[in-house]
Amino acid sequence: MSESTSVTLRQAQGFHFETSFGAGLSDYATDEPAPLGTSLGPSPTQMLLAAVGSCMSSSFHFAMSKFHEEPGQITTTATATLGRDENKRLRVQGIDIAIGFAAPGGSIGHLERIAGQFEQFCTVGASVARGIPIHVTVTDGDGIIVKDGPV
Repeated sequence: MSESTSVTLRQAQGFHFETSFGAGLSDYATDEPAPLGTSLGPSPTQMLLAAVGSCMSSSFHFAMSKFHEEPGQITTTATATLGRDENKRLRVQGIDIAIGFAAPGGSIGHLERIAGQFEQFCTVGASVARGIPIHVTVTDGDGIIVKDGPV
């Protein structure tokens, strides 16, 4: 079964676009940073990072909840590496996702299984990873790395 979703972008001025998500959600401004734009909102690269980071975080939470585990607060940082391609065009070369959760890993009964499968639930991250390498690190509340590897 196929589904579709869409957003509508309307140019306000220059590189500043208002994005409408529909269904009563607030519009969102995007813009390029200077010198191209005026930074009136997040850049398209930041929106990509927000989408991948949000999806990975939600998938991690979903995997935890499947096993009735309580990770505590989840904090995620998504970082893009930008570089020039063979045509000297600026491109996202890779994305690093760092997920941290508050609970000690030892208190999570199914942590190894959760860490091994949560990315499979992430529609956006798995799709983006087909074209942009994504690396994920998950750290527990004690700072112990419980996952470190590519998507």
